[in-house]
Amino acid sequence: MADNRNFDRLVSNLPLEERQSLLKKLTGHSTISKEPLYFEDGDTVSARDLKGEYSDLPWFYRLWFHILSFFKAKAPSDIFGDHQVSTLGDKITERSPGLYNYQQKLLLPAFYRQLEKLKEATRFFYSALDISVNRDKGAFFAFLGSLEMPDVHKQLQVETEPGYIAENNPDTAEKELRQIAFRTMDDALSLITEDQRNNMYSDARSLNCLRALSTFLYDRLIMSFSEDSAMNGLTCSANVVKDLLVSLDNALVSLKVIPPMTLLESLFVFLLNERAEEAGFDISREISRLLIKAEESLTIIRDFNKQVPLTWIIRCSSRNMSYVPKETSGGEDWYVIFRDYWRRRIEILFADYMKDRRRRELLSAFRFFFKGRELKKLENIASDSNPDGLPIRGGTALSFLHTFYLYVFMPEVNKILRPVMIDGQFQKKENRAEFAESYNNLIKVEDDIVKLDQKISPEGEYGKRYEQARQEMTALQVKRRKMQIVLEEAQEEGGIILEQARQASLNMVDILNGFRGRDSTDRYGLLTNLSDLAGQTSQFVKGLDETIQVFQKLSKLLEDMDFMED
Repeated sequence: MADNRNFDRLVSNLPLEERQSLLKKLTGHSTISKEPLYFEDGDTVSARDLKGEYSDLPWFYRLWFHILSFFKAKAPSDIFGDHQVSTLGDKITERSPGLYNYQQKLLLPAFYRQLEKLKEATRFFYSALDISVNRDKGAFFAFLGSLEMPDVHKQLQVETEPGYIAENNPDTAEKELRQIAFRTMDDALSLITEDQRNNMYSDARSLNCLRALSTFLYDRLIMSFSEDSAMNGLTCSANVVKDLLVSLDNALVSLKVIPPMTLLESLFVFLLNERAEEAGFDISREISRLLIKAEESLTIIRDFNKQVPLTWIIRCSSRNMSYVPKETSGGEDWYVIFRDYWRRRIEILFADYMKDRRRRELLSAFRFFFKGRELKKLENIASDSNPDGLPIRGGTALSFLHTFYLYVFMPEVNKILRPVMIDGQFQKKENRAEFAESYNNLIKVEDDIVKLDQKISPEGEYGKRYEQARQEMTALQVKRRKMQIVLEEAQEEGGIILEQARQASLNMVDILNGFRGRDSTDRYGLLTNLSDLAGQTSQFVKGLDETIQVFQKLSKLLEDMDFMED
């Protein structure tokens, strides 16, 4: 989920004009050859039906093969087939010497070397696909769509924003706002032109072809080769790896032309996403560098196709002259993936929008609860006013609890609870123990929060470990994991403080209601000396009722904050 949110931000945050400018610059400066990667080569590349060809031979040729069949103990058509296979084998040797021995059906050391080069070239695209499409296909197609369909992207990005819709529909309910967003999305998608659809399909199909070629099981094929002293290198029986050769041939024939520049830019932007925060990072320079690598990889793929007549080798080794490779299908689902991404994004945006609105309502409730006084932010926890603090979950709730202790608990609530703690006579002894535990947990709230705030300070245990992990010269994923471990430990400690305070509040509501004879479960009894504690006035009893309301509100606000920070 975190990766998805990162990619969503990537799709949203890189301005459309900057993407288009980058694409124009890359297209103008690219040195990638436009020459096809795969090409039909020569008259023997076409599939042939040997039985049909034999039947169509002139009678004197067929007579000749009948005569030969008496000496070779083979059917005339089989002898004809052997002749055609031998002719193709000679053609392979003539065109690409050292690749294939058709008499022994062996893939030779030169084939092995070509295969290793092809593997290394396609690994470059494997890495780009793994970091982009494989992690979030929807976000990738959304980014690609912004380049191929900028008008549609602009409408989708701007006019489905909750704030934009709410501003233009001020008196509309939340449910209706969502429906407006989805109708706007459908309207934008209906503007996609036929050319745009074709371009997106072409990109998606190139993507599938790249994936098929880069994820081919090269290692399995390479490991099938073994040392052959007679051939002075590594060889492999073509029949043993026939299925692998066919799979590779299918992948190669599918990628006939170079991937479109829009596709390459999208792949590279996603590939570079994790480095975007590095000092001195220049996306234009880095993508240009990746284009050079792409050119090198595509050149190797093109050279492999030129130098290795793989289709011929498969026909020759299998004696199947009618064999033709099958092109990779796919790409038709781009529209469904694109649409589902924007639908998901609208759902997320509205969830965040409503969460932010409830957060503002919660802050307003804080001010009312604290009688107009502002929330007292903790010094070392990240907030709007302190972006350099540690971003621990529950930070707002801890600040709220600390403010409650200073402004409400000590000056007001404790005036009611302390006399009960000291002089209260409980009808049920077990209620005293529960009251004492809850009271002590509330009394020590400030000390617990202050200690945690000190631990997450730059000089504290968590702060030092977090900064040390952040400064480590190691892989970004390792660094982030170490930082996350520190945050999780701090959050766990903060969570214990919050849960103890929330549970103490709920307990206090039950116990104090028991004092007033309002417990229907009969678990909490009366305070037998309540009249003595109240004295000659009703202020204490009134304060008891107000304290119950305070704890009810406190526990509710803590629950609301916990929900808001999920």
